[in-house]
Amino acid sequence: MTRSEFLRLMLAGTAGALLAPAARAQTATAIAQSHPAPDSFDFWFTRLMYESGDWDVDQRMPSNLVDALIQYTNLRVDPVERVVPLADPRMFGAPFCYLAGHKLVEFNADERRNFETYVRSGGFVFVDDCNHDIDGLFAKSFEREMAAIFGAAALQKLPAKHPLYSSFFEFDGPPATGFELNGWGDDLVHDYLKGISIDGRLGVLYSNKDYGCEWDYDWRNKRFLAQDNTKFAVNIVIYALTA
Repeated sequence: MTRSEFLRLMLAGTAGALLAPAARAQTATAIAQSHPAPDSFDFWFTRLMYESGDWDVDQRMPSNLVDALIQYTNLRVDPVERVVPLADPRMFGAPFCYLAGHKLVEFNADERRNFETYVRSGGFVFVDDCNHDIDGLFAKSFEREMAAIFGAAALQKLPAKHPLYSSFFEFDGPPATGFELNGWGDDLVHDYLKGISIDGRLGVLYSNKDYGCEWDYDWRNKRFLAQDNTKFAVNIVIYALTA
């Protein structure tokens, strides 16, 4: 069973448990009508909307990532970005979720519960700090949330030989971004990513490198680049779907 198939089964069970009986039928109808059947796709990009901070960043990045998946893989990819509130049970059906921002991350009770349930049950969340600053507000507040949910030692640096870096293309650790190299943010080139693993499976991938903004350009302009910098995005998605 793939991660996405498992999460679809989880959505059917958990969504009902989280909702009052009177709301279950209405929610099931809304889920069915909002998007094509999940079985039509192997991958769809799900952005998590949270009440605090600024979640709606790097708006061209999803289409660029989708283009890379279509170009390099045989996945059936939904070209439409899906924006789902973190407090909404629909997130449980997504094989991959994205959460980013510059400002405060302070989950409410429903958001905190859903994040933990999704990750502990097999989900994958890619979290990107748009400040690319380990001492910035997003980094400090998000890391505080992770410590509160999963424990103070849950976020760990990923080794350069982590399977993420060879899931499709071969990388010797995480590729640097132009924002790091140009001295933006904390003026550091972060030679690591962090993650939270559950039973040996990476459930949260956390970056201070600002990949979202690095990939935030019209996908049609990719032909002008000497090296396609979205290849690492393919690795992230393939790992999320297969690990």
